[in-house]
Amino acid sequence: MKSPPRIDSHQHLWQLARGDYGWLTPVLAPLYRDFGPDDLSPLLAQNDIASTILVQAAPTEAETRFLLETAAATPFVAGVVGWADFEAPDAADRIAALAADPLLVGLRPMVQDIPDPDWLARPDLAPAFAALERHGLVFDALVKPPQIPALLRLLDRETELPVVIDHGAKPDLTTADLNIWRDSIAALAARPNTSCKLSGLVTEAAAGWTDATLSPVVIHLLACFGPQRLLWGSDWPVVTLRASYERWFETARNLTATLSESDRAAIFGGNAARIYLSKRGRSPAAGKPPC
Repeated sequence: MKSPPRIDSHQHLWQLARGDYGWLTPVLAPLYRDFGPDDLSPLLAQNDIASTILVQAAPTEAETRFLLETAAATPFVAGVVGWADFEAPDAADRIAALAADPLLVGLRPMVQDIPDPDWLARPDLAPAFAALERHGLVFDALVKPPQIPALLRLLDRETELPVVIDHGAKPDLTTADLNIWRDSIAALAARPNTSCKLSGLVTEAAAGWTDATLSPVVIHLLACFGPQRLLWGSDWPVVTLRASYERWFETARNLTATLSESDRAAIFGGNAARIYLSKRGRSPAAGKPPC
């Protein structure tokens, strides 16, 4: 049986002149330039990756529309995870307007940057989450361990909404203490509507990381979520702060080498197709919207 096409479930593109990337400053010199489809296309070809999920990098609906326009002109982009103002009184209408574009597959508030660790549990955000479910959108949870208790309370209410946890909830790999993170991941994985991205780990590690640095985290993610609820993503170009696209892809392949080929095919493409692209976006096999 032929394996499903490989999908990079998490990558970014940006244009500095747009001016709404508050986190992106000259201090991050390797990232402080434009990154477009032509920069990524050769890396996808080298690693036999058919499609990507393009993820927001600015907390504006203007950037989401920029990403949707980019995706429309870029066949390898199968879908966009954008941003909407969940706090707006007309949040449901705003989300409906964005969801009119079939290439929008999900939304992601930049929760890790919100000062209130309980923000996700706010009851006034309920209309926004209801709109996500109504329009068949995925919620990408960009959280660190301090935001996980609120995410769990949200999951108590939102039992049907598909939730993808970005970057393994960002464990701190500069220390050896992963106990709080381990317990939090186990609690998240106990919710059947959650999945998790195998992405963004190398930038949580110190320079000089090795496969062994990441191995305990990957082992725990596999034990909790299983191979049918993990999605590989590059987090390119942010990953280049610690590794090349190729090195992170090779590391992820190494750390999943004991799995069956069908399980690895799920992690490296099949799960992203099922979670993001079964109702919206482009089919990674045909480059066309699914029926």
